[in-house]
Amino acid sequence: MIETYAYARAGLLGNPSDGYYGKTIAFLVRNFRARVLLYPSARLEIKPGKADMPVFEGLDDLYATIRWRGYYGGIRIIQAIIIRFVDYCRQHGIPIEDRNFTLEYESTVPLRLGMGGSSAIITAALRALCQYYGVELHPAIQAKLVLEAETHELGVAAGPQDRVIQSYEGVVYMDFQRELMDSRGYGEYESLDAGLLPAMYLAYRTSLSEGTEVFHSNIRERWRRGDAEVVEAMATWGSYAQQGREALLKGDYETLDRLIDSNFDLRTKVYQIGEGNLEMIRLARSVGASANFSGSGGAITGAYRGEEMYRKLVEAMATRQIAVIKPKIVP
Repeated sequence: MIETYAYARAGLLGNPSDGYYGKTIAFLVRNFRARVLLYPSARLEIKPGKADMPVFEGLDDLYATIRWRGYYGGIRIIQAIIIRFVDYCRQHGIPIEDRNFTLEYESTVPLRLGMGGSSAIITAALRALCQYYGVELHPAIQAKLVLEAETHELGVAAGPQDRVIQSYEGVVYMDFQRELMDSRGYGEYESLDAGLLPAMYLAYRTSLSEGTEVFHSNIRERWRRGDAEVVEAMATWGSYAQQGREALLKGDYETLDRLIDSNFDLRTKVYQIGEGNLEMIRLARSVGASANFSGSGGAITGAYRGEEMYRKLVEAMATRQIAVIKPKIVP
């Protein structure tokens, strides 16, 4: 039996420019994980997880479950990565032995809160497939295939950041320059020492789930049209990531905090941000912590100074049903 894992992630700087040839910094969040089991079987079977089950206790249970998890489970995204894996092997002349398997999955990653829950399931499934068939893939290629499973196979608008950090793990600075992305499908990725980070927190709502598709709205279409506001914003977000890398290498946490806050403040000028998300940012900053979306809404991340500030942060968030954790970035 093969057992593989992939973990949640938090975008620190540059997000959401990753889908627009920008630059980002992200780190892994090992507090939450997707787990895949794969073992030989007579027929090829993907077993449904909790999110795939169509049985509920009643209307209230169905309503609450759909509002929290969304309408889609994990089976379709696992099917998509299997297809991309097979296509890749065929295109590159990599032989795959004709033997079936059963695949099971589960995930503790909070869904629809911008923590990379779907891509964690896909990444764990791809790792299991690679082990089962004896195929070695560079992390950059893994991330590329996971992204294509969602964009090419399922038609989901997504950027590469989640898949890169979940493939490389740790802390990664990513440069998605157009020439590289268009020519080979992946950018330049630099692993950074997690010890360079200041004390970080991750906060997320336990009662808010808007979903990525709500957050991104019509931004991509505006970018394609060359909308000056959106194009300039994407370039600015990318510059924040580049400056953030330099600040980390210098240990300049004051500049890093300023960039984290600026990253979110720019979002409010380009996107429509819901009150629940704005409240999280205000609460974090009210105790002195920096704050930025960790993804597409529903969760935020930033730096804090000392345990007293962290205690105040936890207390402030608890009054609004917001959980706060210290992310585990390395094993």
